[in-house]
Amino acid sequence: MIAFLVRLTILLLLFLSFAFNILVFLYGAPREDTWRFLIDNREFDLPLAAIMVIVAASFSFFIAIWMTIAVKLKENQTTRLVKKVAQPDFPQKVKHANSSLKKALHDANELIETQRSSLQRLASEKVETNDAIVQERLLAERQRLARELHDSVSQQLFAASMLLSALTEQEANEHSQKQLAQVEKVVQQAQLEMRALLLHLRPVALRNKSLAEGLEDLIVELQEKVYFNIDYQIEEITLGKAEEDHLFRIAQEALSNTLRHAKANEVELLFIARDDLAILRIQDNGLGFDNDGDKTSSYGLRNIAERAVEIGCTYKIVSVPNKGTIVEVKVPLKKEEQTND
Repeated sequence: MIAFLVRLTILLLLFLSFAFNILVFLYGAPREDTWRFLIDNREFDLPLAAIMVIVAASFSFFIAIWMTIAVKLKENQTTRLVKKVAQPDFPQKVKHANSSLKKALHDANELIETQRSSLQRLASEKVETNDAIVQERLLAERQRLARELHDSVSQQLFAASMLLSALTEQEANEHSQKQLAQVEKVVQQAQLEMRALLLHLRPVALRNKSLAEGLEDLIVELQEKVYFNIDYQIEEITLGKAEEDHLFRIAQEALSNTLRHAKANEVELLFIARDDLAILRIQDNGLGFDNDGDKTSSYGLRNIAERAVEIGCTYKIVSVPNKGTIVEVKVPLKKEEQTND
């Protein structure tokens, strides 16, 4: 509003100044005998001077409105472009901007891409450094714990589940059957919790495997132990070490959440390359949760978000109660010419 009033005032002064200069040019310096017609000459019961002021004010008002609308539209267009400046395909979205704005936004986009590449490089170096200083005793302890849990507790839970199934089939009392069925469900849930825990403990890392190989091994191992079906489509995609490590652990975390909480009977895992992006998506048809509720701040989902941000990716976690959950991470792929350089 203030900007509109400023424009209106400036335009009005310009129009009045222009009219005054024309009158000076035609009638000379202001004198009562030569300029009196501005007051005596009345049109529509108004002096000619008042009409000139009204006309100037009207022109100023409409031009000020036009300028304000034009500036607002330009600001909205610029705002939309600035919001897209961090996107990988940004250069194709600024065709209609003026040259100076286009150059500035291109420079900003290049700076963001450079920072993203630096962030990914630093993350790769960090992972390589961490891998170099990983204590073998910690690795051995995790493997020992996973082996013992698998060989003892997991086997005992499986045996208990089989015994309960047999008792449920043999028991004639309907009340006892319901109780045994409830106990069987508890044991089966405990089995899923145990498998989720083992999923965190092993495999510890990719260990000289590509991400596609690691994901496929992980799914094959899970299919032998879980009750639901896992469909997957996995492509070989060249990524940095940090990106592969983080995406692998994101997949572990998402599958672990599905095992522990979702109660799903179908899970789909995709790892594909589309439109210069590597896309990892894990989708289930389980219980889901309210995106605005407390589950969105759970440790597992926070871990997924932090890992995605650390390697400069975009991510989304979408869930609908009783419909399922989707976890999707997109990694910009480096162009071939940049890789060659």
